[in-house]
Formats: sequence, C-alpha cells, structure tokens
Amino acid sequence: MKENEIAEFCAQHNLKRVPVVDSKNSLVGIMSGNNFYNIVGSKTDKPVTEAKDIHLTKDLPEQTAPRLKERMETESHEESKGHELSAKTTEHKVKGEAFVEACIKPLDYELHERFWGWRPNDIVNITDNINNFQLGVLEVTRRTAIILNERISRTGSTDSFDRNLERAMNWFMIKSDRYWFPSPESKYSAGLKELNAYKEKLKKGNAKFYTRTDNLIPLLAAYEDLLGSCEENLVKTKEKGGDDVSFFKADDYFFYAKGVATAMRTILEAVAEDFHITVDTRRGKEVLHHAIEACHHALEIDPILITNSSLSGILANHRANMAAPISHARFYIGVLIKTLST
Repeated sequence: MKENEIAEFCAQHNLKRVPVVDSKNSLVGIMSGNNFYNIVGSKTDKPVTEAKDIHLTKDLPEQTAPRLKERMETESHEESKGHELSAKTTEHKVKGEAFVEACIKPLDYELHERFWGWRPNDIVNITDNINNFQLGVLEVTRRTAIILNERISRTGSTDSFDRNLERAMNWFMIKSDRYWFPSPESKYSAGLKELNAYKEKLKKGNAKFYTRTDNLIPLLAAYEDLLGSCEENLVKTKEKGGDDVSFFKADDYFFYAKGVATAMRTILEAVAEDFHITVDTRRGKEVLHHAIEACHHALEIDPILITNSSLSGILANHRANMAAPISHARFYIGVLIKTLST
C-alpha cells in the first residue's frame, strides 16, 4: 500500500497507529495520525530515533485529507477536555474544611437567612416553635465548638489552644435570650467568623485538624448525651415537679429535638467525609450512615399542629413520633463509639 492509502485506512478504521511492512513482511515504518515514520536502515544497527517524519496530508486524496484532519482535531479536543477534567478532580478540600463548614452552616442559616433572624431574645415572643428549633441548633454548635477547640485541633492536653477556636467557643456561650450588651446575634456571628478564620488557616496549612479516634469519640459522646436528653423530654409524661407535660411544653420539646437533629445531621455528614479513614478502618461506616439517616427521618416529621394525645388515642402524639428517630440516632452513635473504642 502507498503512504496515502495507509493514511486513508487509518482514518476509516479509527486507528491511531499501525505497523507498516513491505512485500517481504519486513517492518519498514509506523503510521501514526497523519505522520509516517520510516525506520531508516531497519536491517542495520541504527536506532529507531533516526526515523524521518513525512507529513502526508498534502498528498492525500481530496476527500481523505479533510476527514483525517477533522478526526485528529476531534481527538485532540477530547484529550484536552480529559486533562481539564483530571485537573478538576484533583482539587479537593483540606482535611477539616468540610467539618468546619458544617459547624458554621446550621447556625449561620438561623442568624442570617431565616426570616426574622434570631428569635429567642425577641421582646414579642410569638414564634416559640422556631425559637426552640434555634436553641437546638445552637446547643449542637456549642458542643461541637468545645470539642473542636479542646480535642480535634490539638495533639494532646499539653498543646496550646487555637485562638480563633477559643474565641468562637466563648462567643457561642452568650445567653441565647439576652437582648443586648452584648446581643447574642452579634456574638454568635463573631463566633462564626472565628470558625471561618480557623478554616482559612487550615487551607493555608497554618492550623491543625486531627482525625484520631480519641478526638472523634468525645464528640460522639457529647452528641449521645444531648440526644439522650432530647429522648427523655420526648417520652416522659410527667415533669420533674410531678405535673403532666402540657401542650405548650410538648411542642417546645418537639422542635428543640428537631433543631438538634438538623444540626447534628449536617455535622455527622462532614464527619463521614473528614474522618472517613478513621471510621472505615474500624468498620463503622455503615453505623455512621444509620445515625445520619435517623437524624434525617427526624427532619421529615413536620406536622402542621403538634398534638400531645395519649399513645392509644385517635390523635397523634408527635413527641412520641419524634422520639423514635432520635432514639435510633442515639443508639447508633453509641454503637459507633463502641466500634471506635475496640
């Protein structure tokens, strides 16, 4: 076959390169794209690097050359797209970035995106459901900030505290119903800014985030305790003073637990991302997934009106309905703690 026939054959069969032999079945060259590499002195000891490059598009038939050129341009474009995709997939978050973002997200929404903003300190208090929901979100954020400051960001008890995390932890402790001097909105926002500052230091390599089991277990233990408190408030029939749980207290307990589940689900998803090696090595991935799903089920309980009927009554007892996923989340977090401890 002539060189232009070989080029046309490659174009028709989508071949990037083919060996070329002569009538004696001796290798005389390689056809690659629109170039024919002729192996000079193939019967001598001369290396292949002396091959000469012959461009064939000028000598191809009128219909073959444009088709071959178009095919090569397409392949080149696809290859460049592949390199771009590869570059994008290599971009990833630094360890701890997802966790800190998850700590920020729930409270940031309640402060800056929720209609009417932070409500527990309003003088006219007419939205107690949202108020208690926000208190649940705040409590999860507080406990997470404490563990992040005291355990996850430090190598041990002799390591110094991160100043940004220390300030964030302190700002989150401001009383939630305080009206001003200082207002909780301003200090909680300041705490979120401190968390953002810590995140930026992580990205620059100027802060630490340790994903050891002895750092994760205290966080999970704090969540287990908080869920246990929510569960008790959801299933009890009497207050500590001996009075029945009133209708007004029932919806307070309901929405507080829902706020806890909302924030906890977001952070547990980040735990699955940043602590995945720690969790996977102890075979706790499935257990963590069940805890996240239980929190998600709690969010899906969204009645128009909270009723506190008898468990055998016609009307629903929404506290008991909420208690089921909260109890499941607490159980699976407890199992995960035992899994990580062994």
